[in-house]
Parts: sequence; structure tokens; C-alpha cells
Amino acid sequence: MPPSHRITLKDLSRELGVSTATVSNAFNRPDQLSPALRERILGEAKRIGYRGPDAKARSLRTGRSRIIAVILAESLTYSINDAVASELLSGVAEVLDAHGHTLLLLSGRQHASQAPGSASMADGFIAYGLMPPSLMASADLPAHRPLVAIDFSPEGYPTVHIDNEPSSYAIARHALRKPTRRPAIVSLRLTESPCNGRIGEAHTLLPPEHSITRSRLAGFHQALEEQGFTASDVPIWNIEENTFEVCSPVIAEILDLPDSERPDLLMCMSDRIALTALTQAEQRGLRVPEDLRLIGFDGIAEGQYRAPRLTTVRQGSTEKGRIAARMILGLTKLQDTLLPTELLIGDTCP
Repeated sequence: MPPSHRITLKDLSRELGVSTATVSNAFNRPDQLSPALRERILGEAKRIGYRGPDAKARSLRTGRSRIIAVILAESLTYSINDAVASELLSGVAEVLDAHGHTLLLLSGRQHASQAPGSASMADGFIAYGLMPPSLMASADLPAHRPLVAIDFSPEGYPTVHIDNEPSSYAIARHALRKPTRRPAIVSLRLTESPCNGRIGEAHTLLPPEHSITRSRLAGFHQALEEQGFTASDVPIWNIEENTFEVCSPVIAEILDLPDSERPDLLMCMSDRIALTALTQAEQRGLRVPEDLRLIGFDGIAEGQYRAPRLTTVRQGSTEKGRIAARMILGLTKLQDTLLPTELLIGDTCP
């Protein structure tokens, strides 16, 4: 073909002796073709220089972009590096890849004026974590496009959750089977105003519907109360971001307390918090679990591969992503979904 000729879908279909619909499916709906046929079409497309259907033309023609946006509560850098968020995004991408859709990542921390313009490209939205009110109020989101929420409960939208409160209760109940004198809670973001340290009376907690941490806190408190502890008996330290760097100074504050005040059980709301505490305890010569017992939450691989192995709750982060993606593509019904969890008994709190 002459170099000046722009190769089209019709050119490729004529070259292969297949219909234009078959060629289109190879690029946009791979699940409709056998792997061998799709590989043949894509190989020939590459050979003759056909780059695929014009996305802009298709969008104008169909009114759909085949783009699904995931709106993240945290920054993109944090979310990609965080083990739990990364697993969730992997589950979303797996489903989108299989059905010829593109994943668009948006950070809820970007300026409100930037978000609607980017978001308007998408056919649907998956919101992970607490989504900013500015995005919830955007006409593009509630009025014209489907949305599925993960790990928070905006009114009027289907949600994908795990059973946070019973799961936290189950692991706390396990931890409290052995006598403890000074339990303490180390929480993921729990306060309305920034607080990277111990929560005091002046702090206001986030509403229960805005944060899974309130559900996890309720589960911990239920187990503690059954063992005779009141909420005021058990100190809570708040972590602003679930990273080693942000956790470290808070954990140091806890572990450097005098022996008579230092907790002998840390009930951590994430594996990252618990692993930070484990590392710092070892650096100080504290024995785990003899001097300090630790529980986490999430079930990330790192906590199960190192010694001592972390006692934690495993949640299906990848499966949460898959379920939300199937919903947003219309492959399954838009409905509230609650996933089970698994208690993993490790060495940090046998």
C-alpha cells in the first residue's frame, strides 16, 4: 500500500479476509474471539502498520470512550506503592484488560477544578476510599455515569466492602485470649483534622460512613469491653498515611515509653503499621511476642514471608477490584457486596 495511504480497519479486514466487526473485536472486545484469531489479527495489523480503531471517532459515534476511571483517595504515588491499593488496582485492570477497556487513574487529592475535566472522559467510575465532596457533586458523576464505591458508603451508590467490624472483632478477640495489661490501638486515619500521634479529647473522629477505620475501631472496642476494658482505658495513636516513613515516629513514641507504660499488645489497623512496629521493636531488643504482641490487618504478602510471621486479617483486595470492575462494565448487577475475610494466626500473636 502507498505510504501516504492511511491504513484503515477496512484495509486490514480485506487483507485478512474477515469482517470489519471481527477486526474491531480484536482491539475492543478480545473476549469475543479465540486467542489464536486475535493474535493473527494483531500480528497482521502490526505488519501493515494499522494501529487500531480511531478512539476519538469511536467515542463520537458511540458516545462511549471505553475508559473507566478509578478515583483514589490518596496520591497516585502512594496508591501505586501501597500493597493493598496495588492489589485492588490489579483486580480492576485484569477485568478491564479482558474486555477491551482502558484504566484511568485520578487522585482525589488533586485540585477540585482539575478533576471534572479528566473525569468527564470516562464511561464509569470506581471510587476507592473517601472521595472528595467536589467530585461527588460533579454533574458528570452522579447524573450521567455509573459509580461503584469501595471501602466507603456514599449515599445512593453500590458499594464493595469487607466485613470490617466483625473481622476486627475476631482478631482482637483472638489477641485478648492471653492476659494483657496495657493494650493499645494504632489506627489508620481516624480524625477529621490531621493527627500523626496520640488521639486526645480535642480530636473529632471521622463519621462512621466516611471511614472504614471507625468500623475497625468498633470491632476492637467490642472485644476489649468483653475483657473488662473501657474505651477510655485503651489509648489510640493515629497514623496519617499508611507508610513506613509516616508510621515510624508514632511507633517510636509508643515503644520509647517507660516499661511501666509501654503497651504489651498493639492492635494495628494495617499490616504496614504492624510491620513498622515489629521492625522498631526488634531494633530496641524487645521480644515479639514475649515482650510485645502485635496484630495487623490486610494480609499483605510481606507480613507472611518474614519472621516472625504476622498475625492478621487477610482481605481479598484483588477480588474487590474485580467485583467493582465487573459491576461498572455491566457484567454483574450493581448492588452492595460484602466479601468475607480470613484470620491468619502468625507468630507475632499466637
